[in-house]
Amino acid sequence: MSGEWLSAFALADWVALAWFFACWTGYGWIVEHGPLGSMRGLLGASHHYRLEWGRQLLRREARVGDAALIGNLMQSVSFYANTTIYVIAGLLALLGTMDKLIDAASDLPFARHVSRDVWEVKLLLLLTVFIVAYFKFTWSLRQFNMLSLLVGAAPPPGEGSEAYAQRFAKINALSGDEFNRGIRAYYFGLAAVFWFVQPWVFAAITTVIVAVLFRRDFRSKTLAAMLP
Repeated sequence: MSGEWLSAFALADWVALAWFFACWTGYGWIVEHGPLGSMRGLLGASHHYRLEWGRQLLRREARVGDAALIGNLMQSVSFYANTTIYVIAGLLALLGTMDKLIDAASDLPFARHVSRDVWEVKLLLLLTVFIVAYFKFTWSLRQFNMLSLLVGAAPPPGEGSEAYAQRFAKINALSGDEFNRGIRAYYFGLAAVFWFVQPWVFAAITTVIVAVLFRRDFRSKTLAAMLP
């Protein structure tokens, strides 16, 4: 990659890229820490039920169902982690066939002729997004492993404390949050694909992704059903 690759990007590319990172990080902050976030959105509603799960766990003598539920959650996270590995491998393979990729993309509507360095940077952005997703999924998987330990170490019915239920709910919530961050990276990875087409299309799709995520997190029928 030559040292002149920075000058190869137009102003529209920089604006679209800045908008992409602002939406990705900003939306994550709003969901998890903002005034509309954890208390009013789907994330906050799910945390309420995680705490109730912890309380009910301490009242049950047979906890096979709890272990099965955690196993199901771990299976879902493991599926995404394995899928992400294949996506990353495919993107790395594309780096070795960059010329064919450029030729194929040149026939797309709104596509512009740009240098190989620019295409490599765009592909590296996409690769970075899915690497972030992989780290989120694998960390979520490890935390669900810790959650299974809490189930195994739970005291007998009637001897558990509210603090233990809170601990269970906290680990459960942390695991779920990491999984949600990985899924969110997938959404924004789809937006990053459109940078190969045209920067303003990239920015527009990023905005659409935010709108879709916002509707599902704060305006969906699922949220209405989950609210206590």
